[in-house]
Amino acid sequence: MLVTAHTTVLIGMQAQPVRVEVESQRGVPKFELVGLPEPSVRESYVRVRSALNQLGVFIGQERLVVNLAPADVRKHGSAFDLAIASAALAATGGVKADSLLDTVILGELSLDGGVRSVRGVLPQLMAARQFGMRKAIVPAGNGQEAGAVDGITVSVAKTLHAVRDHLRGTTTLPRPETVPFEPSFNDQLDLIDVKGQQSARRALEIAAAGAHHILMIGPPGGGKTMLARRIPSILPPLTYSEALETTAIHSVVGMLHGTTGLMTERPFRAPHHTVSDAGLVGGGSPPRPGEVSLAHLGVLFLDELAEFRRSAIEALRQPLEDGILTISRAKERATFPASPLLVAAVNPCPCGFAGDPHGRCKCGEHSIRMYRTRLSGPLVDRIDLHVHVPPVDVASLREKPSGETSQTVRERVVAARAIQTERFGKGIVRSRTNGTLSARDLDKIAVLDSEGSRLLSDAIESLGLSARAYGKILRLARTIADLENCKGIRSIHVAEAIRGRVLDRGNLSA
Repeated sequence: MLVTAHTTVLIGMQAQPVRVEVESQRGVPKFELVGLPEPSVRESYVRVRSALNQLGVFIGQERLVVNLAPADVRKHGSAFDLAIASAALAATGGVKADSLLDTVILGELSLDGGVRSVRGVLPQLMAARQFGMRKAIVPAGNGQEAGAVDGITVSVAKTLHAVRDHLRGTTTLPRPETVPFEPSFNDQLDLIDVKGQQSARRALEIAAAGAHHILMIGPPGGGKTMLARRIPSILPPLTYSEALETTAIHSVVGMLHGTTGLMTERPFRAPHHTVSDAGLVGGGSPPRPGEVSLAHLGVLFLDELAEFRRSAIEALRQPLEDGILTISRAKERATFPASPLLVAAVNPCPCGFAGDPHGRCKCGEHSIRMYRTRLSGPLVDRIDLHVHVPPVDVASLREKPSGETSQTVRERVVAARAIQTERFGKGIVRSRTNGTLSARDLDKIAVLDSEGSRLLSDAIESLGLSARAYGKILRLARTIADLENCKGIRSIHVAEAIRGRVLDRGNLSA
């Protein structure tokens, strides 16, 4: 008897349908698995056989042939167990074959018949819905994320025994509990905790308002990390569609907890400078997303930027420019979203105290020059804002917090983002944020007055800025004007944008 069940396989962030064809034949007992399975899939026979034994079904006495179609796509992971077991039950007469129609089945089996959680349930269910599947059976541990998918009837299972009874129609598997989506923020990280650093606070607001990448340069202890960790608190709250995107990425990596539905906070990722190239941008076999994708729509904080591997830093250039990351292998090609707000921090010299008025820096000019050459010029040039973070004086540390709260700053950021979204909605530009505006869009909405144009031309000539820096300054000026709800860009906006692009203590880039 030939029976077909349905499941999916993840290739990057995309899921492809897989037909699990099981045929029960007479002959010498044997289990054959074909269809380009990886070792983790080939081992499913041991788990499936043991789980079925708990139900009194002994497939070791049958000749079963299992084909995973299409046969030219590599199958990896343990999510095929439950689909293979369900099809085997139907092939041996344990359940009716038509009970598997229009149903996508995902789950790993334990030896005692338990159904374990698997990675990537959310993107796989979203894809299955597009493939025409109307029902789904997933592990109970993935119930929260599965409940966020509309348009498909999802049931959750804890044991293979419960799945068999459900397919027989004697009982019904429960539906996953849906958690209402409500964006949130970490109340423990508020901008009001930052004392002093007014110019840095202003730079953070501009960066958040226009999705501009930012580089903070200053000595140790100046508050660079403290500032970076509070950027998510001034970013706009996650929308439902954004939450689906970020949750799908974390689901593929297996970073969602069983009691967690959609992510409600913007991600904040801070990899150590010893991270590998694959760990930062993604890779492996099968390809998995890296830190730059895990920080999608959130913040990617690279502390001690000069200490990162040069190759890893260079690999960031393409995703920062395009917002997506494509990993190509000999047999696989995967694309991951990668649109984080990059926040980098670096010391001015190896010891960190170059230019200190107390003379604490003992680095020579050659040592400082060699230290700064570790930074990739093309990458630094792609970072919109360059801000100096000086040491905080003792008097400021003794004062009570007197700055604005994150909520106050966030309200201005949200208002500025709304202006940018309105332009996008009217078709004036093709980007939702100023930080990703194209040159053609800049010509439409970043028109300077005569004084602003002269100011920018003088800065380009006197400072030797690159053509990319010219566009970055225009984007920054447009965001500064949006924060003030100004339709046009005035010279004062251009002047602030230039100051935000050029450091007064040894330029790291043009």
